[in-house]
Amino acid sequence: MLRNLDLTALRSFVTVADSGGVTRAAGLLHLTQSAVSMQIKRLEESLGISLLMRDGRGVRLTGEGEKLLGHARRMLAINDEILAQLTGAAFEGEVMFGVPHDIVYPYIPGILQRFALAWPRIKINLESSYTARLKDSLGRGELDIILTPEEGRDEGGEPLSTVPLVWVGAPGGQAWKERPLRLAFEHQCRFRSIAQDALDAANIPWDMAVNSENTRTIEASISADLAVHACLAGSYSPYVELVPHGGALPQLPETNINMYVGKEAARRLRSKSSACSASAIGRARGVAGCSLPFA
Repeated sequence: MLRNLDLTALRSFVTVADSGGVTRAAGLLHLTQSAVSMQIKRLEESLGISLLMRDGRGVRLTGEGEKLLGHARRMLAINDEILAQLTGAAFEGEVMFGVPHDIVYPYIPGILQRFALAWPRIKINLESSYTARLKDSLGRGELDIILTPEEGRDEGGEPLSTVPLVWVGAPGGQAWKERPLRLAFEHQCRFRSIAQDALDAANIPWDMAVNSENTRTIEASISADLAVHACLAGSYSPYVELVPHGGALPQLPETNINMYVGKEAARRLRSKSSACSASAIGRARGVAGCSLPFA
């Protein structure tokens, strides 16, 4: 007897796999956590296999889940393509996406590539600036979605992950051993004051050796062993490395990666209908939330 797979359950499964958890998937799908869990359970029962394993960090796919994931993506893509072509509901328009310099590389290219493959008729315009400027632009309706590294979270922000700050310096460099410790930061870098406060608390004297508005200048200064810098783990350039200070420098706090969606986002999108506008924003938001490899 022929059986049919539930596309709604498949979409929940794919979203859980992409986001790494039922709770985040429920938010992206605008469903309750129990509803998503029930859909996954029904899918497992219909196939007679276990798809997910739960551990302390969330959920991960079983071997059978890995096999299903690729097939599920193709089925959903065909479903969405048919609906778009036959109902005229293809997603079109523009999404204004703002990110700070700190997380442009290596994370943002993957987000943009994934979005382009999923929704080729939606144009992403990327703006990179400092967090304060991005928030101002979002408030004025000039941006639709922004990602920000912050210690806390303002109203309307959605936490995506938490990333530690780390000390970086020149490969094999000695600048981290000098006292006062020579620092290199952009003028408006949010991590500047965090690093300075940590050094003050540890009674380590420091000197602001390199001040610049240019990230390249900061990177060049660090790689030349003129100073050290603090940044998000995994976001530093290949020309610098983690400082092997062995506790000689203070441990830096973790930073939240938050996502904000502008109140005027739907109005700024240019699409065939207001429904498409809202959906396009929602899909852009979902891709950003699921694609960041922070853990």
